Amino acid sequence: MKQSAKPARPNVLVLFTDQQRWDTCGCYGSPMALTPHLDAMAARGVRFARAFTCQPVCGPARASLQTGKYATATGVWKNGLPLTQQHTTLAHHFKDAGYRVGYVGKWHLSGVDEKPVPVEHRGGYVDLWQAADVLEFTSKPYGGHWFDADNRQVNFEGYRVDALADTAMGFLRQTKSEPFFLMLSWLEPHHQNDMNRFVAPDGYAARYADCHVPADLRNLPGNWMSQLPDYYGICARIDENVGRILACLDELHLTENTIVLFTSDHGCHFRTRNGEYKRSCHDGSIRIPMVFAGPGLEGGPAIDELVSLVDVPPTLLASAGLAVPEDMHGRSMLALPDGRVDDWPEEVFFQISEAETGRGIRTERWKYSVFAPDRQGGEEPGSDSYVERYLYDLHADPAEQVNLIGRRAYADVAADLRKRLIQRMVAAGEEPPAIQPARFYA
Repeated sequence: MKQSAKPARPNVLVLFTDQQRWDTCGCYGSPMALTPHLDAMAARGVRFARAFTCQPVCGPARASLQTGKYATATGVWKNGLPLTQQHTTLAHHFKDAGYRVGYVGKWHLSGVDEKPVPVEHRGGYVDLWQAADVLEFTSKPYGGHWFDADNRQVNFEGYRVDALADTAMGFLRQTKSEPFFLMLSWLEPHHQNDMNRFVAPDGYAARYADCHVPADLRNLPGNWMSQLPDYYGICARIDENVGRILACLDELHLTENTIVLFTSDHGCHFRTRNGEYKRSCHDGSIRIPMVFAGPGLEGGPAIDELVSLVDVPPTLLASAGLAVPEDMHGRSMLALPDGRVDDWPEEVFFQISEAETGRGIRTERWKYSVFAPDRQGGEEPGSDSYVERYLYDLHADPAEQVNLIGRRAYADVAADLRKRLIQRMVAAGEEPPAIQPARFYA
């Protein structure tokens, strides 16, 4: 990786999407040419080839992104729960270091739904607040509102993706002596809940009517056939706005002094694995794009180590030269591009809620996931007892079509993964559970 001198206090900009699969991006192998601006950013920056969420649902993933801790440790283990003031967020860390801190878009960490987010539940974002707790409740793809720092309704017209980008760029143009930490949290490409569909900008779905279908979808029933053209159209429009924002940084002579991260909270399996779009162990749910660019993060091959959304907060802090708290569960990824980490975990750990009470790990080759059949996923954050549910050989079956759990030939593999999963659960602050081997073939 090419090294460059870091400024004393670089700006930090997080571009965060909702429910975006990793393979929508050209730099991750998509043949759709949806993301030329992100692809260019990846070429000059650092792309993490195998990045995963730590919780495949909106609120818990966002709590982990703000704190560097797994969802059960934040208290936000399902949607609708507030991130309380006892937790220190990225905004607090950057504000304490003299940064202006701003937030634009979907928050989903206060539990107030369509109402304004109280100051005490804004996670320390005090210099700019243009947001709604559940943005899909206060707006449509075209038009609606969010709230400002004084809880005044801010109406917008036009496509929501564009309006949020405009707001973020307005903050960038406010020249100040202090550096900034800004998070732009788009709702898209998440579906519009009350319309029960994805909504691309006008005319964009027609561009992708005859579209590529990822291998994990094409053999399973779901709604991908009707929804992929709009989904791809949304991703294309997001990338156009990424281009606008990066051009804005250039125009303001901020590019060389700004660390930019593009990532998402979770993926989307288009109702192929359960009754909705995520909340499962499959890569369609948990695998996400993750690209960094900026001073100290320039050039080089893609990083193959498995990394997690929970690793992002320590990485952002370290990239700005700030101390990483010891109580964060994640680790800074900053040294990975240079090969300076010998003990990086060989698996990522994830928790699942709402659709099930589940836990799992994903290694370079294996996917292993368990669930608590006697627990309701939306009622309790965890269990003291689980049963094996999924095992996939990702070398032989990258699309996760053949569940190997319970097969005698893979008993030793399952036993090893079971032990590793329990270790990761304990490291995340959970009590060691009993995990029962699967009694039957899947």
